[in-house]
Amino acid sequence: MKKNFLLLTVALPSLLIAFPSFAAESEIKDRNTHKSTEIISDIPSLSEIELPATNAELLTQQSAPSKVNPETEQTPNDDADIYIETIAEPDNLPQSTPTYVIDKEEIQKQGATSLADILKRMPGFAINDVGHGADTHTGTYYRGASINQSVFLINGRPINNNVNTYHGGTDLNSIPVEAIERVELYSGTASALFGSSAFGGVVNIITKEGYGKPKLNASAEFGSLSLNNQQLTYGGSSNNVKYNFSFERFFTDNRYRVPVGAANRDSQGFLSNADTATSTYFGSIGLDLDKKNSLSLDVTALSSRRGLIYFGFPLQKDRLDHDGLNVGLSWKTRLGNGESSNLTTSIGYNQDYFNTYGPTGAFYRTGTLDTQQLTARVDHEWKITSNNKLRWGLDLKNTDLTGDVLSTNPSRIVNNGTEDRSLFNTALFAVDTWNISDNFLIDLGLRQTFDSQFGNYLNPSVGLRYAVTPVVAVRGSWAGAQRNPGLDQLYVYDTVHGWEPNSDLRPETGSTWSAGVDVNFSQNLIGQFTYFGSSIGDRLGVIAGRWENIGLVDTNGLEAALQLRIAGGWSTFLNYTYTDAQIKTGSESGLQLGLIPYSVLQTGLGYEKAGWQANLYVTYNSGARRSIFANSTDKATDFAPSFVNLDLSGRVPLTSNLGLTFYLENLLGEQYERVNRIYSPGFTFRLGLSANF
Repeated sequence: MKKNFLLLTVALPSLLIAFPSFAAESEIKDRNTHKSTEIISDIPSLSEIELPATNAELLTQQSAPSKVNPETEQTPNDDADIYIETIAEPDNLPQSTPTYVIDKEEIQKQGATSLADILKRMPGFAINDVGHGADTHTGTYYRGASINQSVFLINGRPINNNVNTYHGGTDLNSIPVEAIERVELYSGTASALFGSSAFGGVVNIITKEGYGKPKLNASAEFGSLSLNNQQLTYGGSSNNVKYNFSFERFFTDNRYRVPVGAANRDSQGFLSNADTATSTYFGSIGLDLDKKNSLSLDVTALSSRRGLIYFGFPLQKDRLDHDGLNVGLSWKTRLGNGESSNLTTSIGYNQDYFNTYGPTGAFYRTGTLDTQQLTARVDHEWKITSNNKLRWGLDLKNTDLTGDVLSTNPSRIVNNGTEDRSLFNTALFAVDTWNISDNFLIDLGLRQTFDSQFGNYLNPSVGLRYAVTPVVAVRGSWAGAQRNPGLDQLYVYDTVHGWEPNSDLRPETGSTWSAGVDVNFSQNLIGQFTYFGSSIGDRLGVIAGRWENIGLVDTNGLEAALQLRIAGGWSTFLNYTYTDAQIKTGSESGLQLGLIPYSVLQTGLGYEKAGWQANLYVTYNSGARRSIFANSTDKATDFAPSFVNLDLSGRVPLTSNLGLTFYLENLLGEQYERVNRIYSPGFTFRLGLSANF
């Protein structure tokens, strides 16, 4: 397993050697200049790069103006009568840890159909099961931390709902892809801004706004496994009003042959009960009141119907219905003159309704989790002096959960019933950034939380960044964290697994850290290398069918990201993550945490010119340890085999506003095991048309 670590030492030099002659022939976008008084160095922090060093947009050459690439959306120009960016998330982020960004152009090129599709190619992520046959949450990890040990936001508002198990975990399909402007990923001291539970990181989904003349974009695609997907968006601006509305419908039956021993293999040898149908709706309206004040409202709604294939042998028949609603209203104002003081106030409402149901032999079961969450946030950015910036504020969150379970199995009838639980959480946060000198800064963060279930606790954080030379900068961070058990783990019986709640569960506590270096190898080649780690005590797990605190998990790893812009419309990227998440206590002490691969490598080569696009993506996955519902012949030390996957996507312009898109996935046709006896379908394709008017 350690040999997979050698991939990094082999792949990185090869990339650097392969393209030196091209490095001087094209230029990366100019850096933002408004922060030049803070760091006088040729190696910028990521928040100072217009195209961040790990922005996957660099996979293909930067698009020419919209008349060359008709699908590039119109953006505001210098004369636009727009004063304030009307999103809930302020722009000032701690600079001591990387901020990774992937934008709408790259999302479109990749052919992403869900947020999981988007995240899988970002550094540090290991997502075991996406695409055809994917379940609602099937192993999503960032730097070894699970999906519930990270914080997910939409326009700066939380969408994690304090529900943790399979039918209530954060659904990465809950945001329509067509509505996403970009996805940002940060960690370290940024966790103090958004939540104490960020052992992994913070994922912020920024949604689209309308600009300029009204514009209609539409696409439709069809493909293997009865896949059909339609997307529609309409947006623009009029005077001081900006608006954007999106709709997306997705369906696939996910019926394909799988090998003997696969999860949910029916009597005919096909994957069964894996169909997926989702409809998502999004709308936003922004209003510039004057040169100092703006309001924005965004609404996201989801309706999802799917089968569950992940949680049992021989054949899982349970179904999952998920309906969601997320509403946010924000007000942004400039206090005083200039940009030295900005205040953002936002309120939000989030509802998730999860219902699982299905037959189990002669019996029937159903489980419902209905979560409603109200949030409020006051966030103030204040440039106190020329070398000191403070970001501080207040978070309020009230969560109500109704859990209703029913089983006709005589052995489970005792657990039938309804639970109504509420939780109130308040937090004060602050991150202070000091520019000690022109090339040295320190971030200091604190988050004080008051929780109605688990009392009061303080989570500090610290980060630093030092530009050693004009082309090399070093950085590091440390943050304390606490993740509380979900209300369902505390009080609601899990009908599908038969897992019992435990009201005596303790919070997971620990810390995370990172150390890294940013290097400008040349004008067109930027590299980032990060050592990361975490120590999580009282980690939650299931023992003998009951939620328990199972002990300590220590994680160490390496994350590398390279971006290269090549001449003539060519460019490439490489992301590599090595994760050693070792269980330190209990019967599995010394083993890798289940479902987390040691090595994940993503690389790609792209070409773009005059509306034509071609993108080749390569993925290597070392395979993860099987851990849940494995076959009786499996051992606790067994790993799924490693695999390599190739995807090809492209666009052919047909007219000035119409293009043909194609996505050829798994070109090698290998039916590899993605995770825990769930197998890929082999080669699949999608063909579509996209247009704008």
